[in-house]
Amino acid sequence: MDWPTFVWMFLVLKIPVVAALLLIWYAVKAPVPAEGEDRSGGGGSHHPRLRPPRGPRRGPHAELAPPSPPRVRTDVRSTELGRRP
Repeated sequence: MDWPTFVWMFLVLKIPVVAALLLIWYAVKAPVPAEGEDRSGGGGSHHPRLRPPRGPRRGPHAELAPPSPPRVRTDVRSTELGRRP
């Protein structure tokens, strides 16, 4: 390899790499605030809270709420093993 090719590969082709690194550094660095500028962000400390969902409306013409299903106890251990109690 002769010396002009070496200079071309070593110096000139590094310019786009350095430019890309400088561009990334400039985009990532934090901006410097002005002297009289408020740094609080202006959002305040209020955070909106989600309300729980409301139940269905039951007016004078609405249907009654459905009854709850019957509660039945089962023996889980005996059904898992395939035995009868």
